[in-house]
Amino acid sequence: MLQFIIRRTVGAVVTLFLIGAATFFLFVAAPSDYASLACGRDCSASRLEDIREALGLNLPIATQFWQFMSGIVMGRDFPTGHCAAPCLGQSFYSGDMVWDTIMDRFPLTLSLTVGAMVVFLTIGLGAGLLAAYKRGSAVDKVATGASMVLSSMQIYFLGPIVLLIFVYSTGWVEDPKYVPFTEAPFGWLAGLWIPMVVMATIFTAQYTRMARASMIEQLAEEHVRTARAKGMPKKYVFFRYAWRGSLIPIVTVLGIDLSSLLGGGVVTELTFSLQGIGRLAVDGAVNKDLPLTMGVMLVGAFFILLLNILVDIVYAWIDPRVRLS
Repeated sequence: MLQFIIRRTVGAVVTLFLIGAATFFLFVAAPSDYASLACGRDCSASRLEDIREALGLNLPIATQFWQFMSGIVMGRDFPTGHCAAPCLGQSFYSGDMVWDTIMDRFPLTLSLTVGAMVVFLTIGLGAGLLAAYKRGSAVDKVATGASMVLSSMQIYFLGPIVLLIFVYSTGWVEDPKYVPFTEAPFGWLAGLWIPMVVMATIFTAQYTRMARASMIEQLAEEHVRTARAKGMPKKYVFFRYAWRGSLIPIVTVLGIDLSSLLGGGVVTELTFSLQGIGRLAVDGAVNKDLPLTMGVMLVGAFFILLLNILVDIVYAWIDPRVRLS
């Protein structure tokens, strides 16, 4: 197991390096005037030259690439000050360091991700397993039908309706906002429960159908049928033999979903006017803030690689038949 983790970690580092290199050459070495984007419309020749020097654009491409990649590991010096590692550059729109900006927004995105995950795993897996256990009954039909309806409820459609009912019409709750969990746990939940539930809606429907289908498939496996043939109770066979095997495809999809959510729930954050990583990515694109956009891309890639490693590790714990060789 340890060798597997080390091997996957080394592979992830190499992959992240290649992604960083591709991102650099895509944005910086592309045939577009990087300094002009930073300078803006009303840009004089002297200011343009100052920006080129400040951003290091007057240096060879190889030198610029080395400064960018080494800055992630060792930090980097800018005219405005030192950028400590991991340095993802300096925003030429706000002047702030990209890493600091991302970390300021990350707690909100993490809160939404964790809260939504708790909701859709609790309700989705519970409903899916119950539907499989009661296959063909009214419970199964209700759970399946509800999942089909919820899967069509897009966030940009459901979010404004929920806001209209609970915030603007009835005034039962205030506008969603972020309060640090360490400062006020109840305020944290009260400020984010609406976007958490809305974000989890589509995922709940998805995991309900997935859990049901996976459990039904596991119940048809030979070792499960053998256990039933030996006279073991249905509940014992269901929870002792079938449910762990049914989690394999769910864990796979969960890793992908969490990496995308941690990379920024763009639609949710825009719908509820929340300042997370998703909103940060949109602002970077709108303002043509290339260092910020590059930083968000690298952070998103990091979470995808990290969660892929964790998913493979969880495989071995869930199903001993999986060999990490």
